[in-house]
Amino acid sequence: MDAPPLYYLAGPAGHPNYGDELITAGWLKYLAETAPEATVWVDTHSPGPAQVLLGDLHPRVRFTDTLWRLCWAAPSDDPWQVAAWVRRAVTDPGLAPRWDRGIALLRRAEVIHLLGGGYMNRIWPRHIGLLAGAAAAARASGARCAATGVGLFPEPEGAAELVRATAAEFDIADVRDRASADLLGTTPGIDDAFLGHPKLRTSQDAMPDVMLCLQSDQLDIGADALASAVLRMLRAWQIAPERVGVVEAIPGEDRKVFDLIDHQLPGARFYPFVDIWEHGLPVAAGQIWLTTRFHMHLVAASAGATGVAIPVSKDFYATKHRSLVELGSGWTMLDDLDRVPRRPAGTGFDDSVIAAARRAKSVLARAVYAPR
Repeated sequence: MDAPPLYYLAGPAGHPNYGDELITAGWLKYLAETAPEATVWVDTHSPGPAQVLLGDLHPRVRFTDTLWRLCWAAPSDDPWQVAAWVRRAVTDPGLAPRWDRGIALLRRAEVIHLLGGGYMNRIWPRHIGLLAGAAAAARASGARCAATGVGLFPEPEGAAELVRATAAEFDIADVRDRASADLLGTTPGIDDAFLGHPKLRTSQDAMPDVMLCLQSDQLDIGADALASAVLRMLRAWQIAPERVGVVEAIPGEDRKVFDLIDHQLPGARFYPFVDIWEHGLPVAAGQIWLTTRFHMHLVAASAGATGVAIPVSKDFYATKHRSLVELGSGWTMLDDLDRVPRRPAGTGFDDSVIAAARRAKSVLARAVYAPR
């Protein structure tokens, strides 16, 4: 009898971050349906928390951190040097003997798959080693090498050619936004979150009319400016405080801005990350959302909600939110925090857009995991 296949996934699960967990969960559920006999390894910076959050989604999933540790162990922050060092370590594990067995495992995989998300770019230049390590391992072993739904923009400074050359080594290099596609000279795909079906609150649950998701990390603007802008919109639209809900994508980080204005929103309901992960996102058609987080925009618009996307950086977050607006979310992009936009009215993505996105992602998934 043939041995079951070994699939090696890599991504930033376990931080936790709602979008990253959502993407990893979607792929594990897909493989649980299509390849329950496979051994599935997920390489993540936080394998322990990822096991707790995601470990029951595939009958043979395990977690490690080999590629991430190689990125961190490189002797420089320069992306070219990180990529070169990780390649050498994957080819000659004697350079990184602490992770020898992990590298050997990586090189036994039939598929090496970098999951979607915006974790390989200028913000985290060492993570270019994930691309380089996956490519080197696949070259050594003959594995299929794929990246799906990734956001590579803005690329690490001075490393555009490195990103292009490394991505060209992949059998499948799928990116989720136009800027990343322009970088690689390809056409944009869609985010990996469209593969699965996020857990949502049931229609019997009482839902707030207006939802907020406001991050305090990766801001090009001040947290006070973000808090002021949100409070200004709620007042202009005459939203009663008790009609407001607040959700966390990253525990703690998405509570800080709300803490600045919660005294102005008596009766607002707060949903911590653990609540939405275990019981579902409190989203419903007809809601209005104000969010800085990309995946809240994606999931809410897919459920029929409208809203305002607030990019907190001009390159990274603006690029992500714009990809959903171009896809047809119907949301407003708030580029000027001093401006109060018209109260949103709409129904999010058309059902046909969601159906087409899921079909496209399913076709891509079958290509990644097609028998060799």
